[in-house]
Amino acid sequence: MNKFSKSEKISIFVIFFILALISIPNFAISLKRARDQVRKDDMGALQHVLWVYFADSRSYPPASSDGKIMACKNPGDKVEIDDMGKLKVNWIPCEWGRDGIVDLIPGSTKEYMHILPREPNYQEGASYRYFSDGQRFQIFVSLEGKDDDEYDPKIIARNIMCGNIICNAGRVSGCPVEKTLEECEAEAVRN
Repeated sequence: MNKFSKSEKISIFVIFFILALISIPNFAISLKRARDQVRKDDMGALQHVLWVYFADSRSYPPASSDGKIMACKNPGDKVEIDDMGKLKVNWIPCEWGRDGIVDLIPGSTKEYMHILPREPNYQEGASYRYFSDGQRFQIFVSLEGKDDDEYDPKIIARNIMCGNIICNAGRVSGCPVEKTLEECEAEAVRN
């Protein structure tokens, strides 16, 4: 005995099809918002870690030419302290999502960040971007939502690449997002 007639089966199929059509775009939007929230949380965590690092070291870690944080060392490299009390280290770029930032003072076990965050779409070539001159830093990401409150056209105008896409959001210390660190340094020298 058949429980549903042919017309009832078609009606149920049509209802499920309409629900799917309504739900799938909303689900895609939710995923984009979730990735953007991860990016904003990552920027906030990095900003905090860099402030703590600065408080301890009196400078921010330098930046590599490809926008990575230069706060890692090769495992076999020796760390020394010079006559001025500064670390002598052969810094290498930390890899997003693989390396962490630790205090390299001999005997210290302080860990600033166990693992650096990685852009949620890293498999597609996206990345975070870091700039620093030691006294200032800028961290940039590319948000997917153009209606997000941190989406900033001033950053887009700078044409900074976050991997293979243009950055459009950022967090800074000591220099506004619309200026390069060099421009901020030149202004500081003039004043």
